[in-house]
Amino acid sequence: MPAIFNGTVLAFSDDIVMVDGNPYFPHASMATDFFRESDLTTVCGWKGTARYWNVVVGDQEISNAVWAYDTPKPDAESIRERFAFYRGKGVELR
Repeated sequence: MPAIFNGTVLAFSDDIVMVDGNPYFPHASMATDFFRESDLTTVCGWKGTARYWNVVVGDQEISNAVWAYDTPKPDAESIRERFAFYRGKGVELR
């Protein structure tokens, strides 16, 4: 599955874990040149604390478009070292 923004592949992997309807990519598939760490964090009751990245491609930026749970709670262990994209922010998931 590719994650694409304005024709640029941000991530690609066949090793996808689906949680709550969101595809989680392995960190190794992340094209790190296009990600800038954000200060935002949120808390999910069953997954834990998520941190976020902005997507930057050329002069276009999508704030807080990507998140990951670095230390997920036990029920969400399948998404450790994985990240997901917010739908509706401009990143295409095919």
